[in-house]
Amino acid sequence: MSEGLPPLLFVDDERNMRRSFEAIMAQEGYDVVTVESAEDAQEQLKQGEFFMVITDARLGGMSGYDLLRHIRKAHTDLPVVMITAYATPKLAVEAIKAGAIDYLAKPFAPEELLHAVARCAERHKLLQENAALRARGDGLHTLDQIIGESPPILELRGLIRTVAPTDATVLILGESGTGKELIAGALHSLSKRRQRRYIRINCAAIPETLLESELFGHEKGAFTGAVKQKPGRVEEADGGTIFLDEIGDMSRPLQAKLLRFLEDGSFTRVGGNEELRVDVRLIAATNRDIVAAIRQESFREDLFHRLNVVQFQPPPLRERGEDTLLLADHFLRQFALAMNKPIRGLSAEARNRLLEHTWPGNVRELRNVMERAAILETQPEVRVASLPNFNLEARLRRGDAEFHFAAGEDSLDDHLRAYERRLVRQTLERNAGSLPRTAEQLGLTQPEFRQRLESLGLEPREPQLPTAPPTR
Repeated sequence: MSEGLPPLLFVDDERNMRRSFEAIMAQEGYDVVTVESAEDAQEQLKQGEFFMVITDARLGGMSGYDLLRHIRKAHTDLPVVMITAYATPKLAVEAIKAGAIDYLAKPFAPEELLHAVARCAERHKLLQENAALRARGDGLHTLDQIIGESPPILELRGLIRTVAPTDATVLILGESGTGKELIAGALHSLSKRRQRRYIRINCAAIPETLLESELFGHEKGAFTGAVKQKPGRVEEADGGTIFLDEIGDMSRPLQAKLLRFLEDGSFTRVGGNEELRVDVRLIAATNRDIVAAIRQESFREDLFHRLNVVQFQPPPLRERGEDTLLLADHFLRQFALAMNKPIRGLSAEARNRLLEHTWPGNVRELRNVMERAAILETQPEVRVASLPNFNLEARLRRGDAEFHFAAGEDSLDDHLRAYERRLVRQTLERNAGSLPRTAEQLGLTQPEFRQRLESLGLEPREPQLPTAPPTR
């Protein structure tokens, strides 16, 4: 009955009453913490979690009513049941008005007490389930969100379907913006853990001094500011999945603790000695060159092997061919709908421009480009003028990356045509769209250059000259 429940806090200054209560609750499988005063109860509430409080109305020192008022201020969602040997209708009304969920008069039958406890236990479980549902629904990705029909993406989706139902640890390696978080979310949503929590932590976004506490929790007084015990994210994810993004930025000392955790799910909170254990599935990701990091001794090789049970490598966008246009259309529909703009799609020239770019920022960069296009475009189709010129972005990828082409362009002619189209486009941009200057630099006559533009599907346009202001 009490599986997964935190303890119940019982407050009574009569020793025999505390012992009797412990015996009754033990028979029903509830964990109980008993104290003799409201002051002791306040200390217990600072240190740990309880699913309810049962308190006598009359205590030495603070009364049960004072404790009830304190709980209503400091622990607003914690239910309290008041018991008293001096029951009157007036006191019952006072207790309910002060926030008690129930009121029992001594002597009471054990069934009355157990009924009140069972109600609070059920309430706690419902609150936890609602919180888990909100956590799962908060940005959790599904397989349908991995858009594309290129061979690498079809293979990727098939691998996700195969691996998701298992509890295998997963390592996702890939460039920034390739969809590593999409893969992690899809793995959880298709797993047997999908009804439990999915916790995401960006290791690069949390200071190194706080990351261990965030992961494994801390005890009261473990460091300055640790005023109460705090469970870690691995405890929140118990029974579910935890996704550690940018794990390549984790310090080596914390890597050692993570390695131990991966062995059997055991850990200790910061500042604690008690060994705890949880059941979580771990998915890790990094955009760093993991082999180089191991050689530089910034990442532990034994941790790499422990994480690398199943490896995913989402392809960069420049290797996905026509997927670029599928994704562009998808993002454009989203932004046009959100902005209430009647944009139907991309012009032929805009589609060519997107295919020519090497996308150093991958899908994330494409999404930003389509948002910009939806903002700027005033026509039914997105024109080249609403797209960036990509001069700055192209400088982010040098050397061999300049010669990466779309996965669908398999023949030498396809590669040469794509390179020629990009070269012509970049030369035109450097010459502010001047056809004569571009033709001269490329060693072509103007008629030859115009014919080449048409064969490449590029629209020959002379630069617009500023119009003279009207005379008055």
